Amino acid sequence: MDKPERGPRREAGSLIGRIHQIAGRVFSRLLRESGLEDISAGQGRIIYELWKGDGVSAKDLSAKTGLEKSTLSVMLDRLEGEGKIVRKRDFNDRRLMLVFLSAESRERRNSFSDVSLKMDSIYFAGFTEKESASLEKYLERVLRNLENAEKPQSEEREVL
Repeated sequence: MDKPERGPRREAGSLIGRIHQIAGRVFSRLLRESGLEDISAGQGRIIYELWKGDGVSAKDLSAKTGLEKSTLSVMLDRLEGEGKIVRKRDFNDRRLMLVFLSAESRERRNSFSDVSLKMDSIYFAGFTEKESASLEKYLERVLRNLENAEKPQSEEREVL
């Protein structure tokens, strides 16, 4: 039996992995240079999502950050211990715990935003606006493909 013919080997997975590693190191350096050395790159993802809108459940935060619930739980414990977030029971559903930014974290938003803008300028140096928008669209498609592949086989997958 003949082997199925394969197309050219793609490097996207390797490139994305390398980008993730290097971007984390650059982001951590920029945080240190901006006086935000007490925030790790991973914590920065959580805090960034909370700046976009806090008072969310851990489940929602997990979906927004892409972090596993167990990993997120450990990180939230640490952030709460460091005074960067506050967890409160939902007024309407006492079983649900919601995550909020602390006053200190709210005050640091401008510094963090400056770091995020620097990262954007690094990511998209030499890109036109159209190229930047296209790249983000393609990356969103890759993300959806991976999210669909992560779902259990019993769930219906979205066709792209």
